[in-house]
Amino acid sequence: VTTEMVDAVADYFKVKCYECLTGFKYIAKIIRGHEGTDMQYIGGGEESFGYLAGDYVRDKDGVSACSLAAEAAAWVRDTMGISLYEWLKQLYVKYGFYQEGLVSVVRTGKEGAELIQRMMVDYRANPPKEILGSLVVKINDIQTLESFDVRTGKKTHLEQDKSNVLQWYTEDGTRVCVRPSGTEPKIKFYFGVKATLPSVADYEKVRAELNDKIERIKKELKLV
Repeated sequence: VTTEMVDAVADYFKVKCYECLTGFKYIAKIIRGHEGTDMQYIGGGEESFGYLAGDYVRDKDGVSACSLAAEAAAWVRDTMGISLYEWLKQLYVKYGFYQEGLVSVVRTGKEGAELIQRMMVDYRANPPKEILGSLVVKINDIQTLESFDVRTGKKTHLEQDKSNVLQWYTEDGTRVCVRPSGTEPKIKFYFGVKATLPSVADYEKVRAELNDKIERIKKELKLV
């Protein structure tokens, strides 16, 4: 459910990027799996703002993350004369403008838990064919570890741990993830949309368009 901008940056630098479940124990598992190889861990993070730099902590490390942020802010100010916020806009121009959103649907009690379970069963049996007019071209089921290419009908195996998560990818680059909470009586919907940012001057306009798109997806899925 983390921003796909991470993948875009990794692709640009030809760095291998691994997708795993939410939780730093899964990031730590990937680190351990590459010990003794010629691959070097650079960093990992998750949607809830956690980050891990270096392989010596093996858990969410706010101290090193704050230190890195401070160092990055100082470097950007010294070399470019701008803030981290302004630099982020420049990165959006270079790698693409990625915007995320989240809706949590709360359903309490035994009936709520059963309803959430039925929702997931129905989503697996009847996934959306399109989202805002853009065809769904790929469906990842993290419970069965299958990635289904809708256009070719081909299924491929996903190399990660299992979890009750569904991911829908559309032709225009939109991603919707559906995940029941493991600790609370709710089901979460994560939205990821992207667009080209022609210039920093277009930032506010494109951001408004992406936020509007997320709101329209919520309405189409009857979440608001």
